[in-house]
Amino acid sequence: MKNLNITERRNDLVTILDLEGNIRLGDGSAALHEALRLLVEKGEKNILLNMANVAHIDSSGLGELVSGYTTVHRTGGELKLFNLSERAHELMTMTKLFTVFDVYNNESEAVQSFAAAPPKSAVADNLP
Repeated sequence: MKNLNITERRNDLVTILDLEGNIRLGDGSAALHEALRLLVEKGEKNILLNMANVAHIDSSGLGELVSGYTTVHRTGGELKLFNLSERAHELMTMTKLFTVFDVYNNESEAVQSFAAAPPKSAVADNLP
């Protein structure tokens, strides 16, 4: 398996990236960075990352998630996560990234959240 396979799809006005593999130093982080950059360049504002099939995330991968969040937010968009694995959930808790990201249990909740809540702009404005 490659480090990270990314499949793009749409659900209403939301772009969903289904991630499979590892988000870690090297190809995995680079692939995620490139995918998010291309979405921002196309003007996408509502982006969801499906983390259900992410096997491993290292510190570089966490950094790339935060960087992607910042990039999307600065263009007026929102980046949210759903279907975190148990390990990803633990990492988000340990690193306190739950204060940055909106995280949902399933796709339906995540898609509906874009219409329901304002972005966490106060938190994002404090990111480097």
